[in-house]
Amino acid sequence: MAAGKRLPISSQVRTLRRDQVDPEAWNDWRWQLRNMLTQEADFEQLISLSSGETEALARTSKLFRTGATPYYASLMNSERADCPIRRQTIPSLAEMNFREEELRDPLGEDSHSPVPSIFHKYPDRCLLYIVDRCAIYCRHCNRRRIVGGDTPPKKDEIDEAIAYIASETRIRDVLISGGDPLLLSNRRLDDILGRLRAIDHVEIIRIGTRVPVVLPMRIDEELCTMLAKHHPLFVNTHFNHPVEITPDSRRACEMMVNHGIPVGNQAVLLRGINSSVRCLRTLMRALIRMRVRPYYLFQGDTVLGTDHLRTSVDSAIDLVDGLRGWISGMAMPQLVLDAPGGGGKIPIGRQYLQSMDENEVVLRNYRGLEIHYPQPVEKDPHVSYDEVYFAGTPEDDDREGCG
Repeated sequence: MAAGKRLPISSQVRTLRRDQVDPEAWNDWRWQLRNMLTQEADFEQLISLSSGETEALARTSKLFRTGATPYYASLMNSERADCPIRRQTIPSLAEMNFREEELRDPLGEDSHSPVPSIFHKYPDRCLLYIVDRCAIYCRHCNRRRIVGGDTPPKKDEIDEAIAYIASETRIRDVLISGGDPLLLSNRRLDDILGRLRAIDHVEIIRIGTRVPVVLPMRIDEELCTMLAKHHPLFVNTHFNHPVEITPDSRRACEMMVNHGIPVGNQAVLLRGINSSVRCLRTLMRALIRMRVRPYYLFQGDTVLGTDHLRTSVDSAIDLVDGLRGWISGMAMPQLVLDAPGGGGKIPIGRQYLQSMDENEVVLRNYRGLEIHYPQPVEKDPHVSYDEVYFAGTPEDDDREGCG
């Protein structure tokens, strides 16, 4: 299909079933976005809604956005309400039960926003917020306060944000996020990436996107060729369950990797969706087979209406303990908790170090066996080559005093 060609939208009830849609339309990412499922009648074309799902769609409509592409909805189990795709897409009545500890802005982003469209929590990196739309509105979204609203970032706000990045020489790493940045046109995204790449102190650019999972037809040769112009560029995507790995999503990820774009995965641990060792092992192995590197496994954020999806921290640690040693180290994600209020990511996990003194270290391995490791006899520090090599250079020290 020619770039930019728009397919007609029927004035009748939309047809959303894959087997009833013309393949040319189905594989057009703009058609997918124009035909997102947002209400009861849409979902009823594909699945048998439970009474709880029907009620939740009505009662949460004024609180949180609902929406999913026909492609992603086609992965739903039509009969089972506990389907992992349905539970990530269709609201639950439990979302109406707010806890006092839950937050509108769980990561304290708004308090770390020196200018519009910038969240700057870490010394050497910042998040650039460029779009408020997604191809799915996840039930666990930690940015649901602003995503899918009516106030998208304005051009002058993005201009001011890029100027801020240019003025802050401590920033080496820019994460482009939203919403989903890959919903922008190639032209707009190319412009933003080019302006960032022109800033000398910006070393790497990352894009956070769920498009490969929920809208894989967006990933095509034209997009990948454009992205590859801006290396070093990395993509982090968001697979949560093995059901999401399909021939379409695999093709999308492998196309990016084949263009030299490293792809990582940031999964969220979701109770009753992926909270089993078997599910997580299968997911991580499937990711690594398509050259997507498991990066983070997030403990659920304390965002409004999501308490029913969060596992306890001790359960999360047990689950990761069931991965270590049983899958390749390349497939092991790091379990982290993103601290409420903006405290940043904190690694959490089992304590493998049992004890330590000047003579030996006692550790526990993945099978629970006790391991004794002898300490070296020589304890005094020695001047290393690096201390001489980097003496007097501004490589790191000059850019750390950021408060």
